[in-house]
Amino acid sequence: MKINLPQYRCPLGRLQPQTTDLEVIKQSGWRDQHILVVAEGDKRLDFVEREIVRRIGERLYGGKRHD
Repeated sequence: MKINLPQYRCPLGRLQPQTTDLEVIKQSGWRDQHILVVAEGDKRLDFVEREIVRRIGERLYGGKRHD
C-alpha cells in the first residue's frame, strides 16, 4: 500500500545560497573595474599566455609554497 504524503518544504530552504557563476563574476570584474582573475592552468590559454600569468603571479605574490 502506497501512501501519498504531502511534499514537505522547509521554510529555511529559501535561505539557501544560490550557486554563483564565477565566470560571470570574473567577466563583470574585468568589464567594470579592469580586474583580471585567471588561473595559471586555464585551458583556454596557450603555453605562452599561461607562462606570462605564472610570471606575473610570482613577481607580485612570490612563488608557490611547499607546505
